[in-house]
Amino acid sequence: MRLALSDDLLEFQRAVRAHIAAHRPDLPRLPGTRSPEVADLPAYREWCASLFTAGLMGSDWPVEWGGSGVLDPLRDFVLDEELAAAQVPRAIGAWNLVCGALFEHGSDRQKSTYLPRIRSFADLWCQLFSEPEAGSDLASLRATARRSGDGWVVNGQKVWTTHAHVADLGFLLARTDPDAPKHKGIGAFIVDMRSPGITVRPLRDITGASDFNEVFFDDVHLPGDALIGAAGQGWAIARSALARERSHSVREDPVVAKVSRMVDYTARNADAAGTRLLDRSDVRQRLGHLYARAQATDLLGFEGVLREAAGAERPFDAPVVKLMFSETNLDAATYAQELMGESAVWGEDEAGAPDAGYWQKAFLFARGYTISAGSNEVLRNLVAERGLGLPR
Repeated sequence: MRLALSDDLLEFQRAVRAHIAAHRPDLPRLPGTRSPEVADLPAYREWCASLFTAGLMGSDWPVEWGGSGVLDPLRDFVLDEELAAAQVPRAIGAWNLVCGALFEHGSDRQKSTYLPRIRSFADLWCQLFSEPEAGSDLASLRATARRSGDGWVVNGQKVWTTHAHVADLGFLLARTDPDAPKHKGIGAFIVDMRSPGITVRPLRDITGASDFNEVFFDDVHLPGDALIGAAGQGWAIARSALARERSHSVREDPVVAKVSRMVDYTARNADAAGTRLLDRSDVRQRLGHLYARAQATDLLGFEGVLREAAGAERPFDAPVVKLMFSETNLDAATYAQELMGESAVWGEDEAGAPDAGYWQKAFLFARGYTISAGSNEVLRNLVAERGLGLPR
């Protein structure tokens, strides 16, 4: 199902497609993962910078920082869809989270220092939020930032930090007031990832990739102007950032594309009895059910974008979309294993692996979506309380 786009959005869509055709990067990707390891960082930076230069990313930025000044989330929606359909990388990292924080809370010096480098992709950013004891309950974070003269000294540990091993800068949440209520005593900071006292330890996940990292802070000194906004505003900044992260998951790894791949597979392959898989009623029923759920997820995401554009967002919109996406995605990846049998677990380097090993990593990574950006159990509580008005 495709929704009709306005003339302006159709023109923008054509511009995106033309840019991809003219500037498609030759970047190897690991199949099936949420945020693949980047093998050629210079080429990747050049590709991302080209999206800014062409006005395809950052068009909603203020005019003084290179944008049009017009907030249109539908453009981001169209851009993400086209990049996913063309299987070219999005601009990964925490740049989109921190630029919103800078526009709303950043000082003039912070804006003039970091925003131009975001547009040129001179810096890669990572998000330093989650900790061993603070994931879905992020406000329980224990990393501290204490005043020291004109600056700050940070101690603590972060975990599941995507691309910290290649990041230049980090967007950090740390506790600035241990005596304040947990949602109040948090600050948001900009961190140079090359600062003395920072140790990054890559974590190899079940797919064989090392997208995630542990990050240790041992008496890391930050300048006073590393703080974004006031010391107690970190939680409010984080909440708006995480809402954006949840809404992007749907478009960076769309389930509709997975189900379409499965339909193609069943049209080309037969079962042990020689019957074409797509001719079996049970297969068509399962695929039809998955496709309907995937389309419903896309439509919920589109509705959320429309609400954002109208200034009518609800606190449970993004969690509902993330719940729908992550569970439909897991069911699709699981059914692919049932459908394809043992060949579905073959890796990309094994001859005969369906879709060059895509399904192995799609399945291995699928469970992670039910945990990242807030576990589904926690998000269900959030929807129950804020959406349905149920008691805790």
